[in-house]
Amino acid sequence: MTVLIAGCGDLGTEVGLRLAARGERVVGRRRPAGASRQGSGGRAPPPAPPPPIPADTDVVVLAAAAGGRSEAAYRSAYVDATANVLGALERDGVHPRRILFVSSTAVYGDFDGGWVTEESPAESTTPTARLVREAEELLLGRSGHGTVLRLSGIYGPGRTRLIDSVRDGSAVLPAEPQWTNRIHRDDAAAAIVHLTMDVAEPAPVYLGSDELPVDLGEVLRFLAAELGLPGPASGEASSSRAGARRCDSALLRASGFSFAYPTYREGYRAVLAGTGVRHP
Repeated sequence: MTVLIAGCGDLGTEVGLRLAARGERVVGRRRPAGASRQGSGGRAPPPAPPPPIPADTDVVVLAAAAGGRSEAAYRSAYVDATANVLGALERDGVHPRRILFVSSTAVYGDFDGGWVTEESPAESTTPTARLVREAEELLLGRSGHGTVLRLSGIYGPGRTRLIDSVRDGSAVLPAEPQWTNRIHRDDAAAAIVHLTMDVAEPAPVYLGSDELPVDLGEVLRFLAAELGLPGPASGEASSSRAGARRCDSALLRASGFSFAYPTYREGYRAVLAGTGVRHP
């Protein structure tokens, strides 16, 4: 049997390596460079039809990432790409037992610091988040074997924006508490493998976030201490795009999944130690 990974960036590549280590045959596909750039008509050109899908494809992982922050880039990477893969499966008469779409907790919007679960309304008014939600609905509406994994902010090898901001002194402690949610790249990849390979009947939607939502200021102070630097100065705002919500991944854990990095502390210590590599 074959696992098809559509979207072989850092996360998709890590998923593929883990599946191959388990003895699975993995086929990875990625869009050509610039495929999600905006065209002259105000939106990115539609993706080219995919090549034939291997007839023995048992699992499909949709792990595309937008090439920019524009609505055009998001529509191309999520809505158009999902429709393209689903259309190719129908075209080739291939019926995988599992299709997993890598989504984002951004679909939830602002909950004023409250907890969100898979049952919480995914009603973000942000245009890009609404496009991610549209792609979710497309998969769940067209496939009886679809699973959506909503990941919070991914960090890990090579993803050092927050660390760099503490190092260079540009980090600012928010004046008000600001909840943040995150998941280490390795845990995100492990969750995808778990849901596609180890769970017999997965739920339609899972939330993928570590076990400790935390105030951004606490993370910044922790990183400063780990780096042996003074704590960041207080300010009025932060550059973080995280919404005011706390993500609860209890359903994922109840499926038998265990985090290698259950909180930001273990994860950032691994990043600071140089553990792992970011895949090109």
